[in-house]
Amino acid sequence: MKPSKYPDNINLRMLAFIQNIRLFIRNTGFSFWFYLALFLLSLLYIIGFIFPRVATVAHGATWFFVLVAVSDLILLNYRKHSLKITRSLPQRFSNGDDNIVPICCQSLFPFTIRVHLIDEIPVQFQYRDMSFYIMISAEGSHQLSYSVKPLHRGNYEFGRTLAYVYSPVRLLSRRFVVENETTIPVYPGFIQMQKYQMMVISNRLVDAGIKPIRKVGHHSEFDQIRHYISGDDYRLINWKATARKAEPMVNQFIEEKSQPVYSLIDMGRNMQSPFHGMTLLDYAINTSLIISNIALLKSDKAGLVTFSKNIDSLLPATNQAIQMNRIMELLYKAQTRFDEPNYELLYGTLCRKITQRSLLLLFTNFESPVSLQKQLKYLAGLAKDHLLLVIFFKNTELYRLTHLEPKNTREVYIQTIAEKLIFDKTLIEKELHRYGILTLLTEPQNLTPQIINEYLKVKALGML
Repeated sequence: MKPSKYPDNINLRMLAFIQNIRLFIRNTGFSFWFYLALFLLSLLYIIGFIFPRVATVAHGATWFFVLVAVSDLILLNYRKHSLKITRSLPQRFSNGDDNIVPICCQSLFPFTIRVHLIDEIPVQFQYRDMSFYIMISAEGSHQLSYSVKPLHRGNYEFGRTLAYVYSPVRLLSRRFVVENETTIPVYPGFIQMQKYQMMVISNRLVDAGIKPIRKVGHHSEFDQIRHYISGDDYRLINWKATARKAEPMVNQFIEEKSQPVYSLIDMGRNMQSPFHGMTLLDYAINTSLIISNIALLKSDKAGLVTFSKNIDSLLPATNQAIQMNRIMELLYKAQTRFDEPNYELLYGTLCRKITQRSLLLLFTNFESPVSLQKQLKYLAGLAKDHLLLVIFFKNTELYRLTHLEPKNTREVYIQTIAEKLIFDKTLIEKELHRYGILTLLTEPQNLTPQIINEYLKVKALGML
């Protein structure tokens, strides 16, 4: 004879019922007004020991309080799904930029509710108070948003969204938990890239601090021979074609295109210095992404090299449509190893892999003339075959120290050392100029516009 299955079903139902009761208790909370009412009732009972008539009032107030609390509990729990919360996240965040996180709350309650909303944001932001207090009308909705600014590349994990709902009675609360855990990758600053891209397309780079560069001389890439038009430069007249056609003909030149532009990023420990929460490496990566995009918009070729002790990646320069995605993925995955950069290996690799004369944008950070001397012969070798621009950074904290008024001998000593370190950067710049190497010494926050200025200057003067 088979055993009956009914006892097992009863046990499962009892277990589910107990779990529902636990969940109900866990999701029910008490407001400030609830505890204030309990305090006042306790005070009435204490006074009732002295004045018996007050005790009668306390009994009546207690029953009224219980009735109101039960009514509030029924209002908050008469429907299981009374609040819908949707957090809309983009596929990725932009490093160093403000990223918007919108949240939509839709109420199905037939009365106005107050909501205390808590969003569990990634631990990298170190926010402890990402909460909002909102009111939603009967069967209405509410849109809100907040912005976060990641300062490091990588994966950021969002947790749950919690909502504590209060009815108009405001004695009890009901907790809603939305299990919407999500992992968002943080890529190099593509929001800045899109901003500069729109400026290039609309010819509004001056708005971002980009200086207009006057183009000197003529472009060297021949396009065609055409008829002379009033106002053309007489020096462009093609006399042989004029003799054949028996009318003035001029040579037409266009701006040189398809010139390779490589971003060389030092991934060593010198690039790990922090500035406003971001490392110098992240500033260099964001700027490399922007200048590569602008080079492609200018019909040039963009490439990328990341190196430290070894050559981490080498992406040949091309102007294919998919090139920006390749560059972004490589920059997203780029990680430092805190090693000393191997410029000898960099020089040998570039001599073998890059045969066409190119614009090399080297992002690094030399701190002293001694550190430069070790690598100078390799930089001079690169400058013979390519147009090399070395970008290194000012230490803005040192400049701040030099403007302080020293109050004792120790501060005088610190200020003197700061002035020496600043002077060392100037010596590095002069030494590079002596070998015919272009340099850019800049503050991290001004890196992007100044790099664009240098690139446009090279294009305008035909230096490449």
